[in-house]
Amino acid sequence: MKHMRLLVILACTIFAGCASNPMLVSQQQTIKVVDSSLSQVVFLRSSFVGSAISASLYDVTNGEPEFIGIIANGTKIAYDTTPGPHTFMVVSEAADFLQAEILPGKTYYSLVTPRMGMWKARFSLWPIRNDSSSKFNTSMPEFKKWLDNTKLVENSDKSKAWYKKNANSVKSKQVEYWPVWKEKSAEDIEKRTLNPQDGI
Repeated sequence: MKHMRLLVILACTIFAGCASNPMLVSQQQTIKVVDSSLSQVVFLRSSFVGSAISASLYDVTNGEPEFIGIIANGTKIAYDTTPGPHTFMVVSEAADFLQAEILPGKTYYSLVTPRMGMWKARFSLWPIRNDSSSKFNTSMPEFKKWLDNTKLVENSDKSKAWYKKNANSVKSKQVEYWPVWKEKSAEDIEKRTLNPQDGI
């Protein structure tokens, strides 16, 4: 039992850790309107399951991970980027992905959801659609709760140092799990894609 407890503690220190989050709570909690030449993706996380575990987010559109931030339960991250096709990645015990086709001047939303893995929670990224036809959408009452009950956070020197220290591990997760993503059916990937019309 003692050895099992030590293994769990060790696993929880990998990637974002169990409870600590090196991100800064933004002084301005209102999400800024995105510039007309850019697109914005807001990643939200609000779930009791796996709430003690953090995950890290990346833009891997160009093949190499671009660090977005660490998302703990009860937080959100607003990421401004170029319009067009994007691939995002969430990393914890494993890696998972989200495709996106985003328009300038629009804000998009993605829900970060946990599921229990072997040692800690694994995470998935889901599009929040701008209609009522999908599981997660902007019309559902929970959407407002997710926005109201999460704190906007931004990168700090500590979070950037964390990524620098863990960059090789993050890359190895990308290499390991990208082929798994590519094996998904077109229907499954469509369910995990932010479409242009999902922007607000």
